[in-house]
This record gives sequence, structure tokens and C-alpha cells, in this order.
Amino acid sequence: MQDLKVTLIQSDIHWQNAGANLAMFEEKIWQIEGKTDLIVLPEMFNTGFTMNAEQVAEPMNFTTFKWMKQMAAQTGAVVIGSVVIKEDKNYFNRLIWMQPDGSYDCYDKRHLFRMANEHEHFSSGEKRIVKELKGWKICPLVCYDLRFPVWSRNTAQNNQLDYDLILFVANWPAVRVNAWDILLKARAVENVSYSLGLNRVGKDDNGIEYNGHSAIYSPKGEALYFSEDSESLSTITLSKQDLDHFREKFPAHLDADEFDVK
Repeated sequence: MQDLKVTLIQSDIHWQNAGANLAMFEEKIWQIEGKTDLIVLPEMFNTGFTMNAEQVAEPMNFTTFKWMKQMAAQTGAVVIGSVVIKEDKNYFNRLIWMQPDGSYDCYDKRHLFRMANEHEHFSSGEKRIVKELKGWKICPLVCYDLRFPVWSRNTAQNNQLDYDLILFVANWPAVRVNAWDILLKARAVENVSYSLGLNRVGKDDNGIEYNGHSAIYSPKGEALYFSEDSESLSTITLSKQDLDHFREKFPAHLDADEFDVK
């Protein structure tokens, strides 16, 4: 059983300035001490949470994609974060899972934040992904997805759960951070898994303030990591043995209700 080392980069973001953000995050990545397995960046980490999709969008295999590929190759870690991507006439808030060998996968944010009119500018995703890393199964989602437990639900087949770690990359405003704290913990407990949330800090050009509260919770709801309202870079080791032991002692997933997502 291998432990998983996860690095969370909680940072301010330069508004709609991809060049400045890539340079900043690259500098932070090179401050990581020792080996890590997974580097987590915020939602729309190269622009901030903007609805100016036509202005900031990139096609796949363009500047930010290539930068992620380079960072993954040089660090030997999976690098993830979401960016604004254009495909044909559609725009997506797309999380990119970039592996050190250059292979990758994508998750398009399903739940678009209507209070910011995100649903008027972006197309919604239709499927989750679950990725394997060092024997861990990881389900990456984006920000507003956190509010929807059915979409986040960890289901079991033949006593094997879909994932071991659910994670959310976010630009979650300070005014609603209490919900962020509650729901991140709830996702861990109800899904018998680790739950990770990576948020940004600072203020964007819309005047919206963000105060971090990036965190990792155990299946018991215990805070294994918490970073409040300042920039931070931390690497946390997650124990697969502890997770498996808890699931053996408390297999609540065996009593879960079946359902279909439509």
C-alpha cells in the first residue's frame, strides 16, 4: 500500500493574465521540497474566474496545456487545475489531469454557477472521470460541483468503491466559505473517502474576495490539513492503509441506496 503525497498551492491569481499566472505558479512549483505525486492548482488558475470566455479561452495543446505538460514532466508529478478551453464554438471550464509522461485526461465542469451566469457562457460537462495514481483512485471535480452530492457520490460495485480521494479545484468566494467548509467535510464522511478542496485567495477584478480555506478531510471528517486566508504551499501525505482499515471497520457504503444520474 503506497501513501500519496499531494501538494496544494493556494494562491492569488492575476486577473486574465495567463503569462503572469504561469510564471507565478511555475515559481511556486519549484519551491516544493522533495518528491510529490500530485500538484493541485485552483479553478481557472491562469485567468481567475472570468466570464470573458471569448477573450481568455485557449484551444487544447496551446500555451497553458503545454506549460502543464512541461511542469508534469519536470516534477514527475501529476499536475491538475482548470482552464477556459474553446472547442469549435463551445467554451468549457475544463479541468486537465496532466501526467508526467505527457498523457492526460479532462473533466468539464458539470454544474455551472448560474449566479455568475456561467451557464450562459460555458457548456456543461456530461461525465465524471476517475484516475489512478500509485494505486489510488481519484475523482477530480470543479468548485460548484461541491454542492451536488449525487454527482459526487462514491458508489460501490462488488464491494469496491469508485474512488479513494475526491478533490475540488475552486474559486470559492469568502462570503460563502462556511458552506465550503461544511460540504468538503460532508463529502468525505458520506463517501467514506478522503476529500480535498483547493481554493484561491485575494480579490479579483470583479471585487470578489477569496479567503482560501483549502483543506483535506479524512473519512471520519477529521481535518488533516487546513490553510486559512493567505497564500500557502503545502505537501500532505495521505495513508492508503488508514483508509482501507477504516473502510473495513466501518463499511457504510454497503448500505448505500442505488440511484441513476440523468
